[in-house]
Amino acid sequence: MNIQSSDILQALSTVQDPDLKKDLVTLNMIKDIAITEDKISFTVVLTTPACPLKEKIRKDCEEAIQKVVGLDIAIDIRMTSSVTSLRDNAPLLRGVKNIIAIASGKGGVGKSTVTTNLAVALAQSGAKVGLIDADIFGPSIPVMFNCEREQPEVRVVNGKNILVPLEQYGVKLISIGFLTPPESAIVWRGPMASSALKQFINDVNWGDLDYLLIDLPPGTSDIHLTLVQTVPVTGAIIVTTPQKVALADAMKGLTMFKQPQINVPVLGVVENMAYFTPEELPENKYFIFGKDGGKTLAEKFGVPFIGQIPLVQSIRESGDSGLPAVLKEGITATAFRDLAENLARQVAIRNATFTSTKKVELTV
Repeated sequence: MNIQSSDILQALSTVQDPDLKKDLVTLNMIKDIAITEDKISFTVVLTTPACPLKEKIRKDCEEAIQKVVGLDIAIDIRMTSSVTSLRDNAPLLRGVKNIIAIASGKGGVGKSTVTTNLAVALAQSGAKVGLIDADIFGPSIPVMFNCEREQPEVRVVNGKNILVPLEQYGVKLISIGFLTPPESAIVWRGPMASSALKQFINDVNWGDLDYLLIDLPPGTSDIHLTLVQTVPVTGAIIVTTPQKVALADAMKGLTMFKQPQINVPVLGVVENMAYFTPEELPENKYFIFGKDGGKTLAEKFGVPFIGQIPLVQSIRESGDSGLPAVLKEGITATAFRDLAENLARQVAIRNATFTSTKKVELTV
């Protein structure tokens, strides 16, 4: 049988990416086709290393080719990834493919815990990840990454002082907590806090990143406006708990990003402390803060619901010790890895579906 590369591409044009709803050939995901007498090999370039559907895509490719060439030839499929981006010509953060804002209307819902474990889970999947702690008045990231006594290196580049972010657990980090004594309070007016965020964007050598997560402070403040006015944000995640009071504030955070003059896509809602599960009884769920509040919020505004994180004692212990829960085994690690996969999928869908976000021009 005389098989050509065009035959392989024709076969693979029947295989759809389950998320993007287009075939792999149209999406330019098939590379390096090689054909010998006894083997067909090629590479599938996924839209993220955190893709949870890679095995389904592999199986679908094998079945499509077998329909053309039969079962008596080996098929070697290499799976690699290249995170999609709409920021190719960005003047700031040139090497950063996606900027993700992580927000909550209310404090105390575990936003920084979610951000920390999400960043580490994405890094575990093979993605290049950075994290800006934009909660200037209450920075938590240094403690959660066990590096609160460390300081970033300063280098002079073209006569300008540039910070080199710290790196921990495969994640590049910057926080005001690295630049001030841990026991000192930051007593600044809003414009000074906004200026600090601009410096974290302009004066830090982030290099090449697939995802830059921005851990925002609670509420809808100067910091949020400064972020969307400084760089085009790929999308936002809203973190809430199931409680009615938390949901009311989360709704404000969500609607802020959806305002026409801001227009940042909401990639999803995360429900933290969704239920209590004792470590020794992992099958038991106690909905002590209410049930499915985050899911209801997502449905109300027509945005994806991308994760439920259980309330387990080890999460608190991990935050205090600076060893994120996702680095351990258990139900919380699984929940955070699932969240990372869901976020990566939503970023890929967003980049394939919508135009790039514009930097916000506000006069307020």
